[in-house]
Amino acid sequence: MIIVPVKEGENIERALKKFKKKFDKTGVVKELRERQQFDKPSVINRQQKLKAIYKQHLQQEEA
Repeated sequence: MIIVPVKEGENIERALKKFKKKFDKTGVVKELRERQQFDKPSVINRQQKLKAIYKQHLQQEEA
């Protein structure tokens, strides 16, 4: 359960922003989306390799 302490006189928008940030950090929505569909381990590995290649390419362009 996420608890967001709200100080006296604090803006409700600010409290909502804190709540959303904490909720995103828990990764609940991300995990829920991942569990909706099964991906074969070979597909996951291929995606991870492609992502690593992409990141490496970006880093080489910066240097």
